[in-house]
Amino acid sequence: MILGLIPGLGSVGPTELIIVLTIVLLLFGAKRIPELARGLGTGIREFKKGTSGEADKKEVHDKEEKEEALKSGVGEETHNARLQKEAADQERASQRADERVEQASSKRAEQNL
Repeated sequence: MILGLIPGLGSVGPTELIIVLTIVLLLFGAKRIPELARGLGTGIREFKKGTSGEADKKEVHDKEEKEEALKSGVGEETHNARLQKEAADQERASQRADERVEQASSKRAEQNL
């Protein structure tokens, strides 16, 4: 086991692991643990990209693509289309929120009767 390689820990058995996992569950809660694991995974991924220089290559590639798109005039059209799509999405989201409010108020009115 990997934990056996850490000095001072010795061998960690299944009982000790269950106790540690139970304590972690009690401290952080069931909803928070996946968020912590996701954040840890993202952090490790970003660290690996930073050490390998992959992020720098991607930034240079993205910058070159943007420059080419601006030169060809495609970038502005794409930007306008993206803005229109975002506006439509926001309008749909606000309509859904209004519908939810109406449904909730009608349910409350039914419960009061």
